[in-house]
Amino acid sequence: MTSGTPSVSFEFFPPKTEKMEQSLWQAIQRLAPLGPSFVSVTYGAGGSTRERTHNTVTRIQKETGIPAAAHFTCVGATREEIDAIARTYWDAGIRHLVALRGDPPETEGGVGGRYVPHPGGYAYAADLVAGMRKVADFEISVAAYPESHPEAPSAQFDLDNLKRKVDAGATRAITQFFFDNDAYFRFLDRCAAAGITVPIVPGILPITNFARAVEFAGKCGAAMPKRFAETFEGLDADPETRQLVAATMAAEQCQALQAQGIKDFHFYTLNRSDLTVAICRMLGVKAKQPAVS
Repeated sequence: MTSGTPSVSFEFFPPKTEKMEQSLWQAIQRLAPLGPSFVSVTYGAGGSTRERTHNTVTRIQKETGIPAAAHFTCVGATREEIDAIARTYWDAGIRHLVALRGDPPETEGGVGGRYVPHPGGYAYAADLVAGMRKVADFEISVAAYPESHPEAPSAQFDLDNLKRKVDAGATRAITQFFFDNDAYFRFLDRCAAAGITVPIVPGILPITNFARAVEFAGKCGAAMPKRFAETFEGLDADPETRQLVAATMAAEQCQALQAQGIKDFHFYTLNRSDLTVAICRMLGVKAKQPAVS
């Protein structure tokens, strides 16, 4: 990696169907040559995708050689069950976990429903981090919320929770996506003042569907700047222009972060590669060319 070139990582979700699996692997094959520092695979509400997550993570690690990280949650299992799954990952060569509290399963209200710790399980993400630290010497990433977790009673409470996760042994925080860079930088200042010294990597969501992005933002408490709505207005029936606009706006956001010294970016790909490849290109991250024989 040349000097000044940022480090990138990508998030995928496990496929539900054979067609979705083909789409996922097309995206992985196109993004792998960019040399990501790692890729992560999400976990469904209530652990509903546990087996698919495991299969996808281990296949990525085995077939691409890219360090793969498995999302792990507190939901739907006892400590003993979660510890056993973690040991299975370690034995499979997975050395990186993304430790999250998780959302309640749909039978308990679905995403956004009231979270209740599982009896005999890890209650919250900080507990999960501490538990994983005892299982093996994992690299552990956790979630951070520049605009606060929507369930947090206050921004300070949310910051204190992040500090607990870091103190428990987290080695990196990855932010919820945001569109307001100022909110991210204010958050960095507050983290520094709280003594949080681990890297806080910005999570970037390229907008493939504006209405869907607005829905996502509403659920996680991320502000959607007015100019985004104005720029995407009227592009529903013009996918080519919408793609160009989406790539440009995300690249501009990343370049503005880069200009302020940010060197690591985590992309929420939604299992698509086109926008992320274009954005990475504009950040100076290019696919490694095959050696000339």
